[in-house]
Amino acid sequence: MRTPITDLLGIEHPVVQGGMMWVGRAELAAAVSEAGGLGIITALTQPTPADLVREVERARALTSKPLGVNLTILPSIDPPPYAEYVRAIIDSGVEVIETAGANPEPFMGLLGGAGLTVLHKCTSVRHALKAQAVGVDAVSIDGFECAGHPGEGDVPGLVLVPATADALDIPFVASGGFADGRGLAAALVLGAHGVNMGTRFLCTQESPVSDAVKARIVEQTERDTVLIFRPLRNTARVAANSVGREVVRILDEGGEFADVRDLVAGARGRRLFDEGDLEAGIWSVGMAQGLVHDVPSAGEVVRRVVAEAEAVLRDALGSVSEGPRRASA
Repeated sequence: MRTPITDLLGIEHPVVQGGMMWVGRAELAAAVSEAGGLGIITALTQPTPADLVREVERARALTSKPLGVNLTILPSIDPPPYAEYVRAIIDSGVEVIETAGANPEPFMGLLGGAGLTVLHKCTSVRHALKAQAVGVDAVSIDGFECAGHPGEGDVPGLVLVPATADALDIPFVASGGFADGRGLAAALVLGAHGVNMGTRFLCTQESPVSDAVKARIVEQTERDTVLIFRPLRNTARVAANSVGREVVRILDEGGEFADVRDLVAGARGRRLFDEGDLEAGIWSVGMAQGLVHDVPSAGEVVRRVVAEAEAVLRDALGSVSEGPRRASA
């Protein structure tokens, strides 16, 4: 399935794995890439830039196909050494960097000079246009359905994807709410050149999270998420557990970030993923969990999504060309 995004990234199928915190590690990324998609290692999951280089080396031992690294740049009281992580990404030899959060412009000269393809994650058309203007090679556009931060516009993919297609000149992938071949087919028809899937790959055999997390995703529906940080204008979609609901209650009643800081600590979320205590903290998951019903290998997900998308598009074209059937007299 060839599109402008497969040509740009040097991959076989227009399927990109989301760069998920604590999840985007060598085994998962390599499995997605080996199956013909683009696997992504999450930079800040690694404690240091040197650890990131070693993680890429582990992935390289599992696949020779293109790999990406996600670097999310956000305001922080004690920010990571972002410039050092950028240098580590360059030194690691990966082909693609997925940037997210802040404007990647300060790093564009360095990344372009190193020959990396820059894929920037956005949540609105205006931000996608800004990314295009500063020289990124492609965009990943996140609809309101996504896990993590959907932005503050609350625009779902059915509108956001074609609006982005109308506005951009560079390739882009659709993200948020995609978990199967029907979604990929829909994204392509709406004007995207592929899809980015996080929640679907979170629930695979190679995903380095507890089986209890995967089982909960299979059990849950599209309604089992909550939006935290809404009053702070920093909305995030997480699983609807007791901690997420408590964060919503505190902030809705006038609380401030300091009042929920301990509840949303990253260390608690990591422990949840590692140990399977589903009430230990908050954890990101998208509405697409309502479409996830099993725990296959990551490679099977890629193959299944592409095969289903091809079948859906073929059947839809056949239905249209045949036209409506008359009822018999």
